Order: sequence, then C-alpha cells, then structure tokens
Amino acid sequence: MIRRLVLTGFALLLALPAFAQSYPDRPIRIIVPTPAGGPVDVMARLVASALPAALGQNVFIENKPGAGNTLGSRLAAEAAPDGYTLMVSAASGLIMSPMIYKTAGYDASSFAPIALIAEAPQLLVINPRLPFKTVADLVAYAKANPGKLNYSTGGIGTLPHLAAELFKKETGTNIVHVPYKGGGPALVAVVARETQMTFDPVATSLQLIKDGKLRALAVAGNKRVAELPDVPTMAESGYETFTVGAWTALLAPKGTPAPIVAKLNAAVNKALVSEPMKSTLARLGAQPRGGTPQDLAAHMANETKKWKPIVEALNLKVN
Repeated sequence: MIRRLVLTGFALLLALPAFAQSYPDRPIRIIVPTPAGGPVDVMARLVASALPAALGQNVFIENKPGAGNTLGSRLAAEAAPDGYTLMVSAASGLIMSPMIYKTAGYDASSFAPIALIAEAPQLLVINPRLPFKTVADLVAYAKANPGKLNYSTGGIGTLPHLAAELFKKETGTNIVHVPYKGGGPALVAVVARETQMTFDPVATSLQLIKDGKLRALAVAGNKRVAELPDVPTMAESGYETFTVGAWTALLAPKGTPAPIVAKLNAAVNKALVSEPMKSTLARLGAQPRGGTPQDLAAHMANETKKWKPIVEALNLKVN
C-alpha cells in the first residue's frame, strides 16, 4: 500500500511539468472582489486584456463584490488550485478585510502569490483655501489645535482611513475622522470645505489639483509623481517611513502548482514592460511593479505588519 502511494505521488510529480506545458488549454477566470469600474477592476481588466497574447487563451473578469471584498475573495480562495481561477485584489480586500471581518473565511495565506501588478501612491490633499503649504505646516497646526482638523474617507477600514490613522500615529496629531459613503463623496467633502484633508490616489485627485480645487501637500510613495513634479514625497517632508500605496496583485488559490504560477508570473511581467501598458498605467497615476512571486509574498507580509497594529488599535471588527 505504501509502495503504491509513493509511486502514485512520484507519477504526479512527473506529470506536473507536462501539465504546466499544456496549461492553459481553456479560458481563465479572474475574480475581482470589487464592483466594476473601480480601481481594482480597472487594473484587472488591463491584465486580462494583456495575458492572452502570452498564454494563448482568453481571460475574462468576474466581479464578485460585497462585504468589504470578502465575498469574492473567499470564492477565489476556495476555487480549485488549477490555474483557471485567479484573483486580482488590493490591500483592502487581501490584507485588511480579513483583519476586520470575523467571518471573512480567508486571509493572505489562502493564496499563492503570482505578481504585483501596479501601485498608485496616495496623495495627502487639502482644501486650497487652507494656509498650509507643506506637511510641516499642517502638522504644526494640528499639534497646536488638537481635534480641530477633520479628514474624510470613503468609510471605516478603507485604505485612506488607515493611511490617515498611520499619519496621525507618526506625526503625533489628533485629527478627527469623518467617514462618507465612498471615496468620491469623501473627496468632494474636501473640495466643499466640509472637511480639511484626505488621502486619495493620484488618478482621482489629479484633475482637481490641476483645476486648483485641491492642494497636494505630499506623495505617500517612494518617489515623486511625474504629473506633479513639484509635490514632495513624505520622506522629503520629514517622514521617511510613511509610504502608502494603492497596489493591486494577481493571485491564485493556495496549492496552485509552482510551474503554473511561474508561467503566469512571466506573462504578467512581460505585459508590464510593454509600452501600451506602461503608458496606460502612467495616465492612471500608477507605476508598474512586477517581480517574482517571492517579491509579492514579501510585500504582502510587510503590508500585514504595517496595518495590523492600526486595525487593532482602532478595534475595527465586523461580525
């Protein structure tokens, strides 16, 4: 009996390379745990449109939003690990929601990392009628006037919410959270002076900045944004460890064979260096990332380490 099991296992190992060589032999589904038209969905569709050239099969998107991205994420985690069901997700659904939703049914370890797709740094933006010209100006006022500044977000547990709480922690300030029903209304609130500040991706705030309806104080990324060359990074503003980016990644269910993960990783990296992809990402204020599955695994571990203390300190729990 033992000999039979050993021989069976050996045969399966030998079959894996052949399986990977024939993969894929049918269309691939990418589950997106957010609504159509949002930032994660846009990135997923860019990848889905680029992969067929490398893989020789159609790739289609299936949006499964709901419950803080947990519905679609759980569906992807429970799918067969055969390379035909993948997921494109972001920090909110992959890292934060499992910390917040007790019934999430998955966490980052439920997936096999394939590749980091892109990252759009968050901007610290304020109403331009405020006198602050730098992050130092804002922090000085906030420290002298605790509780008098407000920041808006698209809701509790969103990336801008946690970014602002991380900002408060690192600057030692007391700034009041005002949640709205979505990122759009939260941004409008700053324009309308209902609140004073927020964190927002480049893609959605860029035109408002150019129109003079918002002022960007800093980029929460590793380098300045080409479209806003005069806006310094947080590191240049005195906060070297403060980096917050809206990133997206391609993942597979845990247990997906390594040769399939490697083939998908190569296809994503090839797509990311193409001129059409780079120019499209630039227009969206995002930077192509790529790298190995191990790079993505390390990135996910760092994000978990960054956000877990913030979520715990805020006691963000949903039954």
